[in-house]
Amino acid sequence: MMMKMKMKMLTGPSSSSYSSPPGYSTLMLSLPPLFFSSSSSSSHDNSFHSKSQNFNTLDEALSCFNRMLHMHPPPSIFNFNKLLTSISKMKHHSTVVSLSHQMDSFGIPPTVCTLNILVNSLCHLHRLGFAFSVLAKILKLGHQPDAATFNTLIRRLFDEGKIGDALHLFDKMIGEGFQPNVVTYGTLMNGLCKVGNTSAAIKLLRSMEQGNCQPNVVVYTSIIDSLCKDNQLTEALNLFSGMIAKGISPDIFTYTSIIHALCSLCEWKHVKTLMNEMVDRNIMPNVVTFNTVVDAFCKEGKITEAHDVVNTMIQRGVEPNVVTYNALMDGYCLQCQMDEAVKVFDTMVRNGCVPNVICYTTLIDGYCKLQRIDKAMYLFEEMCRQELIPDTVTYSALIHGLCHAGRLQDAMTRFHEMVACGKIPNLVTYSILLDCLCKNCHLVEAVALLNAIEASNIDPDIQIYNTIIDGMCRMGELEAAKDLFYNLSSKGLHPDTWTYNILIHGLCKRGLLDEANKLFMEMDENDCSPNDYIYNTIIRGFLQNKEALRAIQLLKEMLAKGFSADVSTTTLFVEMLSDDRLDQSVKQALQNFLKEL
Repeated sequence: MMMKMKMKMLTGPSSSSYSSPPGYSTLMLSLPPLFFSSSSSSSHDNSFHSKSQNFNTLDEALSCFNRMLHMHPPPSIFNFNKLLTSISKMKHHSTVVSLSHQMDSFGIPPTVCTLNILVNSLCHLHRLGFAFSVLAKILKLGHQPDAATFNTLIRRLFDEGKIGDALHLFDKMIGEGFQPNVVTYGTLMNGLCKVGNTSAAIKLLRSMEQGNCQPNVVVYTSIIDSLCKDNQLTEALNLFSGMIAKGISPDIFTYTSIIHALCSLCEWKHVKTLMNEMVDRNIMPNVVTFNTVVDAFCKEGKITEAHDVVNTMIQRGVEPNVVTYNALMDGYCLQCQMDEAVKVFDTMVRNGCVPNVICYTTLIDGYCKLQRIDKAMYLFEEMCRQELIPDTVTYSALIHGLCHAGRLQDAMTRFHEMVACGKIPNLVTYSILLDCLCKNCHLVEAVALLNAIEASNIDPDIQIYNTIIDGMCRMGELEAAKDLFYNLSSKGLHPDTWTYNILIHGLCKRGLLDEANKLFMEMDENDCSPNDYIYNTIIRGFLQNKEALRAIQLLKEMLAKGFSADVSTTTLFVEMLSDDRLDQSVKQALQNFLKEL
């Protein structure tokens, strides 16, 4: 009775037993013909035991399984488990399921270990329901599931985004008297951290610290890394210190996580201190740790310091890899020092480090930003000659360079080539093309491209629509711009400050000041506060349409909010004061206002 209750609570109503489920035959494999004769000699068992872990291919493993299956008496289940584990490690999970079914057919009784291997394979095959059926079978056979059983199921639940179910299973596990181990806790905490619920992971850590199962460095590191990624460096350092105080030594992953966070905040002194501390603890920084620091220095324009780190890593016997060299190249590209970037590329090749797509893309992007398109095109062709396939980022960089150089037709050609090669454009690619089409008055083509984006699996963001609305306003298509603006909500989007600025500017340019002002007044109602750009835009609209008093009123409001008039707005005010045709009362109002400043 107690066993039935446990089965019901742990597996739920849909997982009452593990039999051959519908569609199970799709997991079955055809095994090789049985060309081994049966034997009752125990030497067969001994022979298998000594060789079973050395399979080079799946066929070898299957042949061995066939031989074992027909031995009399059969080898121990321990040997079957070893074979299934080997096949699982080859990632032939459907084969594991098939062989488990055959073992059942031959009446070979499984152990918890056997069924755990099956649970693991089913989880890898995304057959979570079947995996829970195996849990039911474990209980039905009178076995006790162990921590490995639950760990595998919890991990799969997290992988499928079923956070609540994972936590519920953990609670049921505890409630039924099954003891979680450090891996169980680590799996839960890692899963919580990955979905951004670091606070829940910390609560679980505190609960763990109070129990019999104490956290290890892996558990602490997963939470420290999550805190670092959440920009909670102080909390991460406190946890780091607490871990050390409990006698748990940090490892290379712990240090690298904190060093990465410190680099993001440009805390170079602390980075140096931490790296020296690592060495004092006999934890040598590896290539990932060094690359983290090199990349951070390069992004901050500290190329000399980055080279010093590279020299240090070489002195300590750590060879720079393609990531190291690419970070240096990117640093030089950001400084527009393309000749130096190419020197790094040449050094990398000379040292036997093969450039990858990212290396070429970095240089192509650097040349494109300097409008040295011929150099970029040469590198693009060179990478193709090296049988490296340009990716979406490579094409986007080249398309951006061509657009920036005014070569729209060439950019479109590369875009079509990209699609033909099976590379899927992303929002960056589309944004580049839409911006170029709109600024070059190709509105029809831009709208057609927008329609293509909407028909794809990509959801356009507000920046995409801002570009189109701006293009429509530039072409005088105000009605179309307004229609698109007011239809944004039906697309699940809301106008941002820049959207309002674009449309208000278009309305002011057409002299539709009342409509522009109405839109301006709606901003606060829609939780989108006007910024200095919008204030200056509408103030200039009023000034250009000889509405100086309304402009002054808005200028006062803008100044009261801490914004200031830009050069263009100030110039218009000065020009109005020197305009003899301006009504004297308006001019006097302007002068009085300026005196109040």
